Amino acid sequence: MDAAFTAEQDEMRRTLREILGKHCGPDEVKTAVRTDAGHDRELWQLLSRQLGLPGIAIAEEYGGVGCTPADLALACEETGSVLLPSPLLATAALAAPLIGALGTAAQRAELLPALAAGELTAALAVPGPALATALALTGDNAPGDWAGGGRAGGVQARADADGWRLYGEAAQVLDGHSADLLLVAAHTGGFARARTLLFLVRGDAPGLVRTRQTTLDETRPQGRVQLRNVEARLLGEPHPADGGAAALTALAATGRHAATVLAAEAVGAAGRALDRTVEHVRRREQFGRPIGSFQAVKHRLADLYVQVQAARSAAYYAAWDPEQGALALAQALEALRTTAGEAIQLHGGIGFTWEHDAHLYFKRAAADELLFGPVHRLRAHAAQRAGLFDAPHPATPAATAAPSATRTPTPTPTSATPQKAAV
Repeated sequence: MDAAFTAEQDEMRRTLREILGKHCGPDEVKTAVRTDAGHDRELWQLLSRQLGLPGIAIAEEYGGVGCTPADLALACEETGSVLLPSPLLATAALAAPLIGALGTAAQRAELLPALAAGELTAALAVPGPALATALALTGDNAPGDWAGGGRAGGVQARADADGWRLYGEAAQVLDGHSADLLLVAAHTGGFARARTLLFLVRGDAPGLVRTRQTTLDETRPQGRVQLRNVEARLLGEPHPADGGAAALTALAATGRHAATVLAAEAVGAAGRALDRTVEHVRRREQFGRPIGSFQAVKHRLADLYVQVQAARSAAYYAAWDPEQGALALAQALEALRTTAGEAIQLHGGIGFTWEHDAHLYFKRAAADELLFGPVHRLRAHAAQRAGLFDAPHPATPAATAAPSATRTPTPTPTSATPQKAAV
């Protein structure tokens, strides 16, 4: 594996950093999240037109840039450093891969070009607080009971003469209040033949009620989606015999790539929080000297630097090997949480105020762990998938085996066997 960045990747990161530096300062972020959409629409269009940001990982035949998910992760390290509120995660990291994997040729041709151009935003609606389970990050997503259980709750789907109808509710949907298109995970087939499928729902569909929720992290706007006999289209071709396995497999694959993107975002945020803290302790004086000159402060910052760099290395590795996405996400979320907490402490009194933006990084760490973690479950499931808990116990070495009746006895010393003198 060649981990060196290409010239194109370096140029993309440099250009994105310049744009975000001009249009996405702390004040602009706070203003954008308080709009109805929860993000700056003009900035989103600028990033879409100039960089093709939402279409980085979409194939060129559908109007995308044609890069790999690794390039999207590298771009998200920059967006994470400024806590950019945008539909990027929901649209490019969750919805677009699912449409590409499951959609029919007509659905891909209809939806992917609009997503790549930034003209259409999308969101993945999963019932209840089960997004991490649906994406197979913290547990096995089969048989899909998280989507409704087959009897009640969640979102249910039924077929009629005109297609499909959905009813139910999904809370904590990223950008669910403003997305133009919803990908809804719903239970269908009744209890005996239950399976989970994905459906396409227009944002203006009759019977669809959406409400923006108050969230811990304002830069991750979420909505509550209620479906009251809403018309929907099945994503992909119907395969009654597979029991919904294709949808679950696609969700798990999307989860691995999304974990990589989230890890890169968290690393970018942790790096920026650390840089701002270092800058502060260099300026802030106490007892006639900068507080950064005290040994205790140096040690704390050094520990943070090591943790952030380790998380960055894990995120970069996962960008080339998405199978490691969950582990990289766990390490990045832990690094962000620790760095953001230390940033608040080392900023002193001002770090606890709403005026300073240190609390935004701490909220991002806590909210992402609630949505996609927690960290210990990410690691536990990754270890389970790797088979670490199923390894057989090594055989007992012969030298340590218990004595048996057939074991050759130790010879009795004789005059011909030299012995060491007792000490």
